[in-house]
Amino acid sequence: MSRLDDVDLSLSLDKKEGKKQLSAAQDRLVHLRLLLGGQIGPGELGPPLLVLFEGWDASGKGGAIQRLVGELDPRHVRVAQFAAPTHDEKRHHFLWRFWPVLPGWGGMAVLDRSWYGRVLVERVEGFAPEEAWQRAYQEIVDLETTLAAEGTVLVKFWMHVSPEEQLDRFESRRADPYKAWKLTDEDWRNREKRDEYEAAVEEMLERTDTPVAPWHVIPADDKRWARAAVVRTVCEAVEAALRARGIDPDPPLDGR
Repeated sequence: MSRLDDVDLSLSLDKKEGKKQLSAAQDRLVHLRLLLGGQIGPGELGPPLLVLFEGWDASGKGGAIQRLVGELDPRHVRVAQFAAPTHDEKRHHFLWRFWPVLPGWGGMAVLDRSWYGRVLVERVEGFAPEEAWQRAYQEIVDLETTLAAEGTVLVKFWMHVSPEEQLDRFESRRADPYKAWKLTDEDWRNREKRDEYEAAVEEMLERTDTPVAPWHVIPADDKRWARAAVVRTVCEAVEAALRARGIDPDPPLDGR
């Protein structure tokens, strides 16, 4: 079975439990973010934190990002969204446009789509020649390995929904005048190429999952489960990275 086939899309939380788990994870992330930023604990800057989101159209990336950063001070996190490269950006190497938003020590950045567009939409839609997107796998691994060697904590999410759930969300958006703008003709065209995109996703997961930058495939048919899982996964990644560096994720705090 493929990695996507192994995902249990039946996982869900009721409203009460979803709120409880999400709140607990958000509280924990606030603590860890302040620790990384040097605002609590020993006062030293922690490693950069970079969170990447990829996933199907209408898979809940935006909602998950909102819950991830919603309780954080906006001065302590940067959210960047990437669409198709502009004419000027195409004049450079495809990774060039991402460098300005990468976090430094003590910083956190969240990317709503990322350099993986090279091996997903650019591959499937023919926007990049095969030689270029085939080469991109190793270029991406090299970049992420370099960032990790410098200290960056990378957390990569693929938000996975079933074709049936995606269709339900498309129809819901089309019927809601306040959400209809989210649904484009391109979304419908991409849906028709689901098999081609699944093949691209599987190869991406296989070739770019590394010890320093593993993929986390999130079952997202249930939004409450997915949102809590995303925040909790980021917390766990930060805690593991701090412990690996000999840093206590729960240092004594002033007045406690």
